[in-house]
Amino acid sequence: MPDPRGFLTTPRQVADRRPVQERVKDWNEVYPGGPGKALLPIITEQAGRCMDCGIPFCHNGCPLGNLIPEWNDLVWREDWEEALERLHATNNFPEFTGRLCPAPCETACVVGINRDPVTIKNVEVSIIDKGWESGLVRPEPPEWLTGKTVAVVGSGPAGLAAAQQLTRAGHTVAVYERDDKPGGLLRYGIPEFKMEKVQVDRRISQMRKEGTIFRCGSSVGDTVTGAQLRERYDAVVLAIGATVRRDLPIPGRELGGVHQAMEFLPQANRVALGERVEDQISAAGKDVVIIGGGDTGADCLGTSIRQQPRSVTQLEILPRPSEERPQNQPWPTYPMIYRVSSAHEEAGERVYAVNTKEFLGDDAGNVSALRLVDVQMVDGRFEPVEDTEREIPAQLVLFAMGFTGPERDGLVEQLEVELDERGNIRRDRHYMSSKDGVFVAGDAGRGQSLIVWALAEGRACAAGVDGYLSGSTNLPAPIPPTARPVMA
Repeated sequence: MPDPRGFLTTPRQVADRRPVQERVKDWNEVYPGGPGKALLPIITEQAGRCMDCGIPFCHNGCPLGNLIPEWNDLVWREDWEEALERLHATNNFPEFTGRLCPAPCETACVVGINRDPVTIKNVEVSIIDKGWESGLVRPEPPEWLTGKTVAVVGSGPAGLAAAQQLTRAGHTVAVYERDDKPGGLLRYGIPEFKMEKVQVDRRISQMRKEGTIFRCGSSVGDTVTGAQLRERYDAVVLAIGATVRRDLPIPGRELGGVHQAMEFLPQANRVALGERVEDQISAAGKDVVIIGGGDTGADCLGTSIRQQPRSVTQLEILPRPSEERPQNQPWPTYPMIYRVSSAHEEAGERVYAVNTKEFLGDDAGNVSALRLVDVQMVDGRFEPVEDTEREIPAQLVLFAMGFTGPERDGLVEQLEVELDERGNIRRDRHYMSSKDGVFVAGDAGRGQSLIVWALAEGRACAAGVDGYLSGSTNLPAPIPPTARPVMA
């Protein structure tokens, strides 16, 4: 194990972010030189806090089953190459999860029962960032080809993980992406200050060198039909995500300046990367209101701040969570607690337990204000609190209220796959849909979830596809498709 007394003698530390007044002026990651580099001076001691406990509950907390105690020990011993190998054994893209995952492994850490948990996520990103810097991350092309072909529709984390696993198994894999570049929401949904796109670009480069083919600008279901995919390929993987956005159909919804987060964020990402966007939705000089208190809302917050708004307010219908783990969410579950992201440190007001009743407009037909009311939970329903109705100014309103499932029109309809009671694509224990040879991975089958679940499902789906094409498989299948995260 690492330092036998590390968890007793070494306090938890995380890397310092760049000063707020500096980082809000650019789109670079909030850590100086990236989180991996920023953490290196303290990371061996932090890895030494791992107890290498007899039953590592961090494995249970991590959908990928990451070998956390093993690479903690290797980092403490400064054996970075072996640590990278153990990390890659379960995770194709640890630079993504190391930056974007909410770390359910840490809330399941045994040290966290009565002390601060190990900085697992920080150790993970340090390993992979050092691996890239040292040239240890290399293409791994297959030794031979099977002659079988696979189409993967969607190049988000689930699609990329499935494609890389299947390519390395020797199948010829083509990834179809409707945007102009691969990466899905990793590229156009995640702001640069959370993950610079060099992280995506070099993985795409690695995958191309391994033999994966990328067909961007391909709107499957339109320019390429489901029938054509079935005819051309031996298997099809649907990794199309859950992209149907929740809306708020209240009076004034039709006003100008009311947008979905995924209309706003991709444009901002393109501009941050030097592209030109006509009629960009911008927060500059405006009172911005973000409806939704999750990660997407925080992304809208940080993005808005960098566009220099007049004010930013983030609304959440739920009450403000406690800062300590609630008694009904005991270890090792993922607790609903008050969390502060890098964007929340920068500016803006967070308002809890409120509901939007109406959007008010000006004479030009644009939103000018929101009418709000405080709410409280009564018999499982949100009820308005008397005498709390009020208005707040807003010239830009962003919906960050999540997603309800995959798009039904187009490809899903053409393939005639069955949907489950939640509106997601139904699949069996091998990730196959109701149609032979058509598989489903990630949010399209699971519903809106975490990036770490998308990667785990992509890997497990690849094992199902490989078994279908080859009769058996040696690819790891970390989770059954019906599994759910250990979260309250």
